[in-house]
Amino acid sequence: MKLSDFSLKNLHAVLDEQRRSRGLSWAQATREMNRQSERSSARSRSASTVSRVGGRRAAEADGVLQMLLWLNRTPESFLSDHQEFEDVGARLPVVQRDQVLRFDSEKLYGALEALRAQRNMTWTQVACEVRLGVSSLIRLSKGGRTGFPDVMRIVRWLGRPAAEFTRASDL
Repeated sequence: MKLSDFSLKNLHAVLDEQRRSRGLSWAQATREMNRQSERSSARSRSASTVSRVGGRRAAEADGVLQMLLWLNRTPESFLSDHQEFEDVGARLPVVQRDQVLRFDSEKLYGALEALRAQRNMTWTQVACEVRLGVSSLIRLSKGGRTGFPDVMRIVRWLGRPAAEFTRASDL
């Protein structure tokens, strides 16, 4: 059974609805997401990046996490066939103003490796089930960044909420 992907188009629609209901421009909404006064511009998303997220096939995961925090929504809520995790672990953690929420790629890789070994699967078999390339999965072991919708394909294959694989990082 093929599961639905995280919808960047729906994310954009909800961002736009929230922005409009609060009477904010894209720049103002983006400043709130970035907590601009607390962060260097080198790590901030631009208003054009945020306002165009719905037209993209993929988006940088850490940026999407900031958008989801601003909306107070879980990543799973943007899956058309989602079943919200009941426990508190599905909610994204609140981070301090001098921190940013990021995906912990090494932890994600560790969980992939453990389940792969438990099921006695090859990386090629895992990649086929997750619908990603082997190199994309292996690259997580180096702690690199990931993106949406790929990260949601991985956490769904693991059967765990995305929030379990996030961490607060100092700016």
